[in-house]
Amino acid sequence: MLSIVFFSASVNQLLRCASHMLRKKLPFLHSLLSPVSRHVGHLTGHQYDVIVVGGGHAGTEAAAAAARVGAETLLITQKIHTIGALSCNPSLGGVGKGQLVKEVDALDGLCGRAGDWAGIHFSILNRRKGPAVWGPRAQLDRQRYRDFIQSELLSTPRLTMVEGSVEELLVTEPNPEEPGHHRVTGIRLANGSHAISARSVVLTTGTFLSGSLFVGQTTSPGGRIGDAPSSAGLSHTLRERLGLRTGRLRTGTPPRIVKDSVDLSLAKLHLPDSHPTPFSFLNTHTHCKPEEQLPCYLTFTTPGVERVVRESLQLNCHIQQDTKGPRYCPSIESRVLRFPGRSHQVWLEPEGVTSDLLYPQGLSMTMPPDIQLRLIREIPPMRRAEIHTPGYGVQYDFVCPTQLSPALQVKSTQGLFLAGQINGTTGYEEAAAQGLWAGANAARSALSMPTVTLSRTESYIGVLIDDLVSRGVTEPYRMFTSRAEFRTSLRPDNADLRLTPKGRCFEEVGCVSSVRYQESLRVRNSLQDALTALQALFLSTSSWKKKLPSVPISETKSTLLTGLDLLQYNDVTFEMLASAFPESLSSFMEFAQRLKIEAVYKPHCDLNKKEIERIQREENMSLPQDIDYFSLPVSLSDEVREILDRVRPSTLGAATRLEGITPAAVVNLLNYVRVTEKKKETHRNQRQQEAQRDEELCANSASLPQ
Repeated sequence: MLSIVFFSASVNQLLRCASHMLRKKLPFLHSLLSPVSRHVGHLTGHQYDVIVVGGGHAGTEAAAAAARVGAETLLITQKIHTIGALSCNPSLGGVGKGQLVKEVDALDGLCGRAGDWAGIHFSILNRRKGPAVWGPRAQLDRQRYRDFIQSELLSTPRLTMVEGSVEELLVTEPNPEEPGHHRVTGIRLANGSHAISARSVVLTTGTFLSGSLFVGQTTSPGGRIGDAPSSAGLSHTLRERLGLRTGRLRTGTPPRIVKDSVDLSLAKLHLPDSHPTPFSFLNTHTHCKPEEQLPCYLTFTTPGVERVVRESLQLNCHIQQDTKGPRYCPSIESRVLRFPGRSHQVWLEPEGVTSDLLYPQGLSMTMPPDIQLRLIREIPPMRRAEIHTPGYGVQYDFVCPTQLSPALQVKSTQGLFLAGQINGTTGYEEAAAQGLWAGANAARSALSMPTVTLSRTESYIGVLIDDLVSRGVTEPYRMFTSRAEFRTSLRPDNADLRLTPKGRCFEEVGCVSSVRYQESLRVRNSLQDALTALQALFLSTSSWKKKLPSVPISETKSTLLTGLDLLQYNDVTFEMLASAFPESLSSFMEFAQRLKIEAVYKPHCDLNKKEIERIQREENMSLPQDIDYFSLPVSLSDEVREILDRVRPSTLGAATRLEGITPAAVVNLLNYVRVTEKKKETHRNQRQQEAQRDEELCANSASLPQ
């Protein structure tokens, strides 16, 4: 029987061997996990650096990141076998979301490599638009994805996993040298007999915090079908003991359809990309071969679907609740009510290579099972469809994220970090990004290092976190490229150049391996060498015309152009330039696409750089924490004053992103701070001048004859 605490080198070797064998699809993983998850009694005597509660996308990334930073980490989950499970849709990435996956991977997270291993249908969304808003996406094999995540965690040093439900947080008096009203020192499991100590705790409870499942008019406790909700004591601790503001959100999932009962010939075939693009910067190809990928199918709702929805509204208590559901991934009931008379897309997506189920993306529903069957049979390809598992809704508690710092630490509570849907977000990708950042910061805090933040000018993760902690949420938050002001600089192709060096530096984050860091340096240096070589190709337009006769280069201008200038032309590829100048460019062929993108976006990035520098200067302008906003002698509405007084943003940048703060209010606040600082500077100068005069007078008096 294996011990739960993995400290010895021999056990770690065994686990790495288990991980390797799992990749070969050997069946003993669950028999390995089962005994590992049972031994909890002797954990009470061990002091962990970090405890992570929850084994979903946020929890797995948090636990792995904390361990990579160097913290002894404990991951607690209700069911060890569901670690890394895809609770809802069997896909990863997309527009905005794909950028998050690339950034998580650049910081050595798990989900990108897991997607490359489990993907069975790869595509780049938004191909018709510029590369800055391309959305890497993949359909996943559920079992492969879960197996990969579990194998990675099993082979991670300093990481222990245990099965259990957390009853409450252990709370003590705060450290008087740090801000906060409380300090969390560990957790107590639901059986009441096990208190486990830690310097930091990360809550990643997903939809399980006081979760309720809804099907028709039936309600039952739970955070996912087949799983119980988190203990009520945990919600009580957050609200009553720590005084945190919480709210209620809802989401849902569609029924799973038996594949053989669907006539896919009546749906539109949607093929994957012929050359799959990996998520991870460490991978040159995906585990699934191009020819082994599975297709998806597109169909549409009919007037019959709307009729069934309207006839069954009185049988659907979930849709009648006043809790906020996801605006950008709503249930079919919400779509029908919001957009009557329209036809809505339904994607029929495979759930795995050997799975006999289809996932009908776009048909999330919570009506009674017999009504669900009536509804899906109103769609032509599913006239004879059978439901394997009905759709259902989930309602759950979340913590208002404006109570968090940019490090995802609760401002009022030392040692407590939150990540994922508990912060009001929706989606695997948003959860994974928060989990990685919260886990890294929890480890740094536990190891007596300062927490770190990411600016919205340098990453989508920074945009996500800044939106949450500055603006809060009124509905489940989803990432889009439109949320990033500098998306031409924050592209999916350059996430490694932006974030991997920051993640490797122990003083900054410290969660990136040496192998990834060295690869990032190789790529960065090679790209710089290639750009230098392109700029060294300095020819007249007539000379370029001779070199590239097929390219429409105007010879009317007597302009000298570099190879980088030429690469900005739509009709010019790096391969063409390398063919014309093999001696200087052929060695950089592996970076052909990246160099093309770099060239196209260079003018935009140069402008962005100047704008970012200006914004950073103004964003970092501190706002005094003792400002009396209600008596501030500037033009601000009562609403703006109330918002500023309640949130008390630490910088002007944080104030600009508060919901309800107008641009005019920001300008007035900026002018006030500048004038105030100028007056203070003037007063300081006057005092210095007066002090200098006094010194001179004293010196002169001393030199006079007595």
